[in-house]
Amino acid sequence: MDRKAFIDIIGKNIKLIRIESGYTQDEMADVLGLSKKTLVQIEKERILPSWATSVVLCTLFRHSETLHALLGGDPIELVEVIGHSKPLFPKEKTLGGRVWWGDILVEGNYRIQQNIISHHYRILDDVYRRWMSTTDIEEALSALKQLNEGKS
Repeated sequence: MDRKAFIDIIGKNIKLIRIESGYTQDEMADVLGLSKKTLVQIEKERILPSWATSVVLCTLFRHSETLHALLGGDPIELVEVIGHSKPLFPKEKTLGGRVWWGDILVEGNYRIQQNIISHHYRILDDVYRRWMSTTDIEEALSALKQLNEGKS
């Protein structure tokens, strides 16, 4: 998933997220730092939200069941993948991919998983800590090789 597809998904579903959270349009606009007019335009799919608005929404509503279902898990992880790449170091511990993830390759103490919704990849260690996320399988394979060689 790229930035444009991500913004499209957020824009088409912002009303569902607002309703799920119990906000009026006035309240949601205030939370997101938008005018009510702009929020209405986004909800009617006349305009798209900006990248910044999409990131704010994912940050403030990261526990939304709607967002999790649309993006295949934690929206902040996908924002990180789309926004920038990070060097290899252990990040948060995950649940191991029981819901949104399928194993692509298991090698040594690491595994590459692919998200079944957004199709991005991540590398987990044997205690389910996330080491990296990417949209590029070749990048994931290269990182897996580095990790298994102890060059993180």
